[in-house]
Amino acid sequence: MSLAALNRSTLREQLLDRLREGILDGTFPPGSRMAEVELSTQFGVSRGTVREALRTLQNSGLLEGRERNSLYVRRLSRRDIDELFQVRDALEGKAVELLLQLPSAQDVVDAMERQLPETTESMTYAQRFEIDLTFHQILVESTGNAMLLNMWSGIKDMMRIAALAWADETAASLMTVAHHQPIIDALRTGDALQVRKVLNSHMLAAAEKLGAKAED
Repeated sequence: MSLAALNRSTLREQLLDRLREGILDGTFPPGSRMAEVELSTQFGVSRGTVREALRTLQNSGLLEGRERNSLYVRRLSRRDIDELFQVRDALEGKAVELLLQLPSAQDVVDAMERQLPETTESMTYAQRFEIDLTFHQILVESTGNAMLLNMWSGIKDMMRIAALAWADETAASLMTVAHHQPIIDALRTGDALQVRKVLNSHMLAAAEKLGAKAED
């Protein structure tokens, strides 16, 4: 690889990080048009670099649209949110089954309990959500199933969009110890069917609260 190619790759990754961060922190709110020419001028990079970054963001689900000059920050519908949490329920439900087969299952449950989403007034909504996400990620990572983790990680940004688009106290109630403790308690029983039932209720509650504010 030439030095020029390496520099271009680094620039593309830097731009990708900036755009992704801007989408997730609300700098580019849902519905914002992401135009090559404007972004190229704004960030001082070539249109080709912008195009590559936008394509990556589109593939990850953060942008939608057909033409590269008509891409918009994705606005999740109620159906999108319902489907997202259905997929999470399926992936994390499978993780539960695999986890409980491990000799170290209770050690993992202990680690998850230490990551229960403790919140303070000084935390931002986004910080609380990342703690919530870490709790669930430990569950999936602990299985040792790389493909399962890859699939779960592939929808992390969609999870962030769903949660951060409607950041208020109603949504914040999903990110508490009380909302997650039943999962730990069910895991302690070692009964995969019971855990899946609790997890399903957990996902349904999240989908209902977040989906209630979304457009049909």
